[in-house]
Amino acid sequence: MRKVFKWVWDCIDIFMAAILACMIVLVFTNVALRYGFSSGLRPSVELSRLGLVWVVMLGAAVVLRRGEHLAVAEFTEKLMPKCVPILRRICSVVILVSVGMLLIGSHQQMMSTWQDVSQLTGLPTALFALAGVVSGALMTIIALVRIISPDWLLDLDEMESKQ
Repeated sequence: MRKVFKWVWDCIDIFMAAILACMIVLVFTNVALRYGFSSGLRPSVELSRLGLVWVVMLGAAVVLRRGEHLAVAEFTEKLMPKCVPILRRICSVVILVSVGMLLIGSHQQMMSTWQDVSQLTGLPTALFALAGVVSGALMTIIALVRIISPDWLLDLDEMESKQ
């Protein structure tokens, strides 16, 4: 099971890197065409924006899983070390509620805009909200695992560092 989760997170990392590489190529090509040839790729701006949304939303899930998000833990770790596991679970509950709102709102937005098509790319505009749905689902799973068994994800990270 852990190997499946590790494979999923590795695929997410590769997907984010591929999106970022495509964004770099699109933006550079568009800038070169605009300044060098007074033309440009019309869909490149929208595709770059879509890629940025996906990188940010998936990146938020990756950062949450790795525990690398912004946190000030010096106070609790120094003054109340016995309360840290309880406080982390409380934080996971707050994260779960927040991410639940993101998931529900993104899903509603996605369903209401699925028929709308972009004039430049021909893609559904719901792809922007789909990033929130995917990210929200991933973060919901992470928060639930941290509430039930907070050490399970840490074991997964240790397994990655040993390889």
